Amino acid sequence: MSSSPSLEILVREAEGFTVWNGPPFTNGQPTLKLERVSCSNTKFSVDGSKLMAMKSDGVISIYDATSLTEVRSFTIANVTAAELSPCGTYLQTFQKPTTPQEKNVSIWNTETGDLAHSHYQKSITKASWPSIRFCPDESSACRLATNEVQFFDPKDFSKGITSRIRVPGIAAFELSKTPASHVAVFVPESKGSPGSVQIFGCGEELQSQPSARRSFFRCSSVQFSWNHGSTGLLVVVQSDVDKTNQSYYGETKLHYLTDGTHEGLVPLRKEGPVHDVQWSFSGSEFAVVYGFMPACVTIFDKNCKPLMELGEGPYNTLRWNPKGRVLCVAGFGNLPGDMAFWDVVNKKQLGSNKAEWSVTSEWSPDGRYFLTASTAPRRQIDNGMKIFNYDGKRYYKKMFERLYQAEWKPESPERFGDISELIKSVESLKLGEGKSQGQGSAQKKTIAPNPIAQKPAAYRPPHAKHAAAVQAELPGISTTGEMSKNALKNKKKRENKKAAAAAAAASGSNNA
Repeated sequence: MSSSPSLEILVREAEGFTVWNGPPFTNGQPTLKLERVSCSNTKFSVDGSKLMAMKSDGVISIYDATSLTEVRSFTIANVTAAELSPCGTYLQTFQKPTTPQEKNVSIWNTETGDLAHSHYQKSITKASWPSIRFCPDESSACRLATNEVQFFDPKDFSKGITSRIRVPGIAAFELSKTPASHVAVFVPESKGSPGSVQIFGCGEELQSQPSARRSFFRCSSVQFSWNHGSTGLLVVVQSDVDKTNQSYYGETKLHYLTDGTHEGLVPLRKEGPVHDVQWSFSGSEFAVVYGFMPACVTIFDKNCKPLMELGEGPYNTLRWNPKGRVLCVAGFGNLPGDMAFWDVVNKKQLGSNKAEWSVTSEWSPDGRYFLTASTAPRRQIDNGMKIFNYDGKRYYKKMFERLYQAEWKPESPERFGDISELIKSVESLKLGEGKSQGQGSAQKKTIAPNPIAQKPAAYRPPHAKHAAAVQAELPGISTTGEMSKNALKNKKKRENKKAAAAAAAASGSNNA
């Protein structure tokens, strides 16, 4: 499509971040769109309109992600975390509190630089940050407080709390995706009472009673996953203890809830943990990888009926193509890195490959490329990134001394080619590359490819090196590895002596 935006890749190393022009690459190498900028952390907004960079001395810069020009800068003392709202309208920051009850969580307007809202929060964890959660279109915002979920109007935070949902004992919540019509809440088990997950409507008149509820024992934590369209909720229920003693990591169950039409356990055909579960971008089906290794992979419809079995293998990761047609099934983390690419529509495997030591992985917004990265601090060695075609063929690879982040600039998948044209467009991509080479690249700086690494020599301990030096100086051993004349003479004598002894033994046996 002529109106399709170009792909871009953000790469952050120890010295700072750069932005690359994404594939297809001219002459097989990417070019720089933005030169290196020093920073300690970077993050795009969900819609890809803004880019945040945390720098030294509490400086946070906001960039227009299209032009990559700085549009706003904030200086915030003692800031330890920052997050952009999905559309880039607000910057949320957390500061270490210096006095009790100091309002240390702030919401800043990125256009005006004004403070829109602030409140106190003692500390943050991965589960509790960001403190205020927005739905993807920023039509709704809410935060978790003691025994309740508090709602705000994102267009006017000065109104304060606009409504509340009271849930005694609430420990976690998840706002549904667009439309932001529901919120899921979790209450852990306590004093013999079972834990529960409940779904409430976000309208004020719908917040008094849950529209769906599921209770369970042996539940210490949950993972929520709403589908696109907000019509289905998957809940991975985690218990710290496995009563069957089959897993050191406890046990997991996968539950499904909707707004009253279907509730229950997802019927998994193999015992063991739920490694990953992901909705397709259409929201009409989801994939699950589960069970003790080798794990099973099954695709279900939104009524939990199996649609397709993808077999078994060393897998723990699922990544749906943004166009919905291709699913990557992979085994990352402590697994060898196997990847299988499936055409879900035609129910066939397109290809396979390996991406060892991968920490992060994601599809490009147009669905044509799959990026994997081995990053610090999870891995201190072998940092690098790889890009694969939709069918698993490797397109590009680069290693780094230290790589902290490699990710695509977000774009709406609707801005790219139609799903039915995806595979055909990828096949014709190579022809297009050949025509475009050499055009418009004069002013672009090319990323230098990695030099070909020499194969490292086998390790030899110091005492072995010393022994080799002494051996080389012994009579009869030449430093070039060839035998001297005396050594050859002695070797022939030994061989003749062995042959004579063997002949004598043979004649003695014949006489007997």
